[in-house]
Amino acid sequence: MAVELTRVIELFQLPFMQRALLGGVLTGLMGGLLGSFAILRQLSFFSDALGHSALLGVSVGLLMGINPSVVLLPFAVLFALGVTSLLERAPLWTDALLNIIYSSSLAIAIILLSFTGQYKGGLNNLLFGDILAVGELDLSFSAALLLACAVFIGLTLRTQMLLTLHEPLARARGVAVSAHRAAFIVLLSLVVGASIKAIGVLLVSAFVVIPACAARLLSRAFLHYVWLSAGLGALSAVGGMVVSAALNLPSGPSIVATQLIFFLLAILISQKNGLPIDR
Repeated sequence: MAVELTRVIELFQLPFMQRALLGGVLTGLMGGLLGSFAILRQLSFFSDALGHSALLGVSVGLLMGINPSVVLLPFAVLFALGVTSLLERAPLWTDALLNIIYSSSLAIAIILLSFTGQYKGGLNNLLFGDILAVGELDLSFSAALLLACAVFIGLTLRTQMLLTLHEPLARARGVAVSAHRAAFIVLLSLVVGASIKAIGVLLVSAFVVIPACAARLLSRAFLHYVWLSAGLGALSAVGGMVVSAALNLPSGPSIVATQLIFFLLAILISQKNGLPIDR
């Protein structure tokens, strides 16, 4: 036990591990903060579809001869706005439309990749992420994006709460629902896009969904729920990185597994104490 603890301490003295830890905390905070609103607005599958659409963005970038990292964020934003517009116009169930978008974007991405040859950037890193490769520029962008999310939520908190809990009432009170929805979707798409390098396409939606669901089980007040969601996102990132370092496991999956443990604990606590969130 002492040997493992010493090994973990030594690992976290390395600069790349410190960057990975900070990157995980920033990603967890962003995912938890926006995820607290996203799951109540039934956008959890939207974040999953958006994450998987990143493969299509990478394919487009490769065909255009552009660095996929440069294409990824603008593509994520445009894709998210396009999907939102489609959801508002098509008279079908949201989950059905998202399933169509999810599967078709993957299919098109695979077709496009077949024309580009092998992806030199590493398809495995795109799918599963590589948090140990997070650099100073990635951290700076994540910190700026987290600040933007916090400022947006802070300045429009009452409006966001009303839109989340009772959209018809928000419309009746003259809230610009479409504009606020678009702003939230843009931020969510940027958070998902920025997190893909660290977490990967297959796991990124967990950062949006799992901490928020755990926090929802433990909270009565809405504000408590929002901050607890962000806190659980950050705490699970720290815990997952420690487990990864101690047991020599993949970092991204270790963080998601830690999130799952928190979620299961939240179920046990909520059943014992009866803590449904006020709606």
